[in-house]
Amino acid sequence: MTEQASRHSPALSTLQRYGLSVLSVSVAIGLAVLLNHSHVRNMEVPLLLMAVAISAWYGGGRPAIVALVLSTVGFNYFFVEPVYTLYIAPSELPYFMVFFAFASLVTWFSAVRRRMEEDLRQARDKLQVEVAERTRQANLLDLTHDSIFVTDLRRVITYWNLGAQELYGWTAEQAAGRISYELLATVFPESMDKTLEELARTGRWDGELTRTRANGTSVVVASRFSVQRDQQGKPIAILETSNDITERKHREEQIQGLNQELARRSADLEASNKELEAFAYSISHDLRAPLRHMAGFTELLQKSTASVLNEKSLRYVATIREAAQRMGTLIDDLLAFSRIGRAETHKSVLSLEQVVREAISEVKPESNGRNIAWKIGGLPSWYGDHSMLRLVLVNLIANSVKFTRPRPAPEIEIGCRERDQNQVVLFIRDNGVGFDMKYANKLFGVFQRLHSADQFEGTGIGLATVQRIVHRHGGRVWAESAVDQGATFYFSLSKPQGVTV
Repeated sequence: MTEQASRHSPALSTLQRYGLSVLSVSVAIGLAVLLNHSHVRNMEVPLLLMAVAISAWYGGGRPAIVALVLSTVGFNYFFVEPVYTLYIAPSELPYFMVFFAFASLVTWFSAVRRRMEEDLRQARDKLQVEVAERTRQANLLDLTHDSIFVTDLRRVITYWNLGAQELYGWTAEQAAGRISYELLATVFPESMDKTLEELARTGRWDGELTRTRANGTSVVVASRFSVQRDQQGKPIAILETSNDITERKHREEQIQGLNQELARRSADLEASNKELEAFAYSISHDLRAPLRHMAGFTELLQKSTASVLNEKSLRYVATIREAAQRMGTLIDDLLAFSRIGRAETHKSVLSLEQVVREAISEVKPESNGRNIAWKIGGLPSWYGDHSMLRLVLVNLIANSVKFTRPRPAPEIEIGCRERDQNQVVLFIRDNGVGFDMKYANKLFGVFQRLHSADQFEGTGIGLATVQRIVHRHGGRVWAESAVDQGATFYFSLSKPQGVTV
């Protein structure tokens, strides 16, 4: 079937359409002849015009022309005197011309009518296809849980998906034709006019809106508006997609409240710590003078009564003196600990290896001439407060010296375990008496001790001081050990971004 034939009548082939023209004219002529023999006159013209119209309607333009020619010839041959000839008298020409013109008009009208119906049919088919496609797309949009609806430029709802119904509670039938911001009682972050102004200017708008559901409850949504335009760029509709973020906003508010409460408590704790430090410093400072007097007069008493008191009484006096001295040491350490918390840091780039050697030199007199095997690994330069880091190393090295005292061959190793661009980790390892790791959480507390004073001297403030200094350098301190298998203390140091060492 040709394209032209399919355009006129998809059900008829070319041969059938021309055959229909011949058949229509033949039937019309036959009926007219029969009617003439039955003395029914003047029916030939209407019948032939009907044949031409049928040919034009069902066959198209060219079969209609064939029918027109055949009708004219047949009319002349069968119904114009002299009959059964093709002769046309001059007086009959106007009559033939009128017939031919009228038949042509019928042909043209039928063809135009047929073409219009064909165009309407094609438009209807196209519309059905488009409706089916739109329906399929709408069904796909109903599969998402997001709220999607479309409004015209007056914000009148023209489409409402299942997600919008689930979120807001109105069905598509209830929402269609309603103004969206009135139906949902929308509260804009700014004014609605500013929102629409931005939408008109950029074609998009993103933000959070507060709306009211059909049951009267409020919902917070993250919405996105997009303007749809026609081929000329003229806006014709607004598409809005929304997600329910009510629960997320509630959690954000809770987190914000908790953060504010945490900040308040942190400020209170910091103030309490400062007050406690000031109190400890004041008490320690005020206790030093009485203790010096106690220790001094006890020493004078011991000297002046050495020949009078018996051995037991002298031992009592010596115990008082030692306790006063020990109390003085505790107070001195406590004062040093308080000063660390209040002292300003003076950070600069320094050599950690040099700081370690200074700390070892300061601690060596406490080794009492013991042959300690020192092993110092490669240590980098770093950024920190020289005096504070020296105090950290002095405390940790002194610890190792003290707890390796029972060892016949004491060993102490100092090195760098790891380093990256912003952090370095140092360690101090010894082969001393060690400790049980279940007590590791007590190591860095003030006045916390894992060994008795009879075994190893100390006030229990040294490691607390280490932790405070390390924290002020943006690091942390920890230890690994086992009973009678030595101990390793680690501490990390951080440096600010942009500082080069």
